[in-house]
Amino acid sequence: MSVQAIGSQLNTTDPSSLPNSGINEQDFIQLFVSELQYQDPMQPLDNSQFLTQLAQFVGIEQQSEEVTGINNLTTLDSSDQTIALLSHIVQVSNADGSTTTGKVTGVQYSTNGVQLTVTPSSGSVLTSVNLSQIQLVTP
Repeated sequence: MSVQAIGSQLNTTDPSSLPNSGINEQDFIQLFVSELQYQDPMQPLDNSQFLTQLAQFVGIEQQSEEVTGINNLTTLDSSDQTIALLSHIVQVSNADGSTTTGKVTGVQYSTNGVQLTVTPSSGSVLTSVNLSQIQLVTP
């Protein structure tokens, strides 16, 4: 069973660096004001149309905030699960196919996911251990 998905949730991206996939609140307000400014005074638009557009935008904004909240909860949950591995004995599969048993002594969060530090009884420290390398966890 692979656990790498837990760590991949921490691969968060700054929203300001993402390309703009739609209009934001400021763009909507500018469109709304332009629509009012350039409407034909002899045939004004129905107020209910404006209210419908505004209600739709508010609904989309609320859904976006809910998604952000759910993503934050997922990140917190995966952090708790990883921190729970601290001081536990784990069996790690190495790149050469062998296994090493040791105690988890550190957890590092990075853009590449979660990486553990495992200290075997032999004293050599394994760093940058991915969650997918963990085969067995014992208390």
